[in-house]
Amino acid sequence: MKTSLLFCCLTLTLLTPVSHAADSPTRLAKLEPNQPAVDATAQIPWQALNPKKLQLKSASALVLDEDGNDIYTKAINEAVPIASITKLMTAMVVLDGKLDMDEKIVITKDDRDLIQLTGSRLQYGATLKRKEMLQLALMSSENRAANALGRTWPGGMREFIKAMNRKALALGMKSSQFADPAGLDPGNVASAEDVAKMVRAAMRYPEIRKATTTRSASVYPYKDRGDLRYSNTNRLLKNNSWDIQLSKTGYLNEAGRCLVMHTEIADEPLTIVLLNSFGKLTPFGDSNRIRKWIENGI
Repeated sequence: MKTSLLFCCLTLTLLTPVSHAADSPTRLAKLEPNQPAVDATAQIPWQALNPKKLQLKSASALVLDEDGNDIYTKAINEAVPIASITKLMTAMVVLDGKLDMDEKIVITKDDRDLIQLTGSRLQYGATLKRKEMLQLALMSSENRAANALGRTWPGGMREFIKAMNRKALALGMKSSQFADPAGLDPGNVASAEDVAKMVRAAMRYPEIRKATTTRSASVYPYKDRGDLRYSNTNRLLKNNSWDIQLSKTGYLNEAGRCLVMHTEIADEPLTIVLLNSFGKLTPFGDSNRIRKWIENGI
């Protein structure tokens, strides 16, 4: 009797269906050694995106996810002029230097643009705190403010530029070179890949995030005179449908129109680099094309 009962139990065990991972609602992807389990059903949206569907006008373009993985690439390895995108490096060096941000800096003739011959609303004698110069350089791309930040660095402009290039090497920006703090010199060059590294590094500085996403600000650089009101050069900040945490524009004839951002699209943090666009609005158009491409999953 015991033998018959044991035989029946074994038979039932063998006939009972076994639940396999492939049949369960949550399937685990095949794992490499020492890697955690991954839910294969939770597909990352851009894994199915077709890069051929995204037609960008910028000569160089790069979109990265939060972990630094490529989502879209276009000519990302060639070092090209980056114009005022340079000012992100200027800001990081200034903030790394732990200088007195409330120290007042006076604009002098040494801050003139003798390369591109651009003008400025900051006349000789204009006086602002270092933190205000930093804000104007980042928010509205004020060239004299950026130059003044480099000029007043301990050791002067030459030492500041050396510090910029040291910072670039520390960030792994191997194809980059910096020649001035404002980005007026076409010798400020970097690949889209390197610029993305700079943007991701700049995200670690609250002061840079705040300044580059402030829509407008007023300063008082002259005694007994009214304020000067400055606006952000990134028009996308006026569109409340965009969630932008950091941005910077740039333009030179040699560099074309440039735009970099750290933003969220479809609830995903992304780094966007657009270099050498033809046409004043092209980088903004390319940004909207990237957004549509991701949101529509095409």
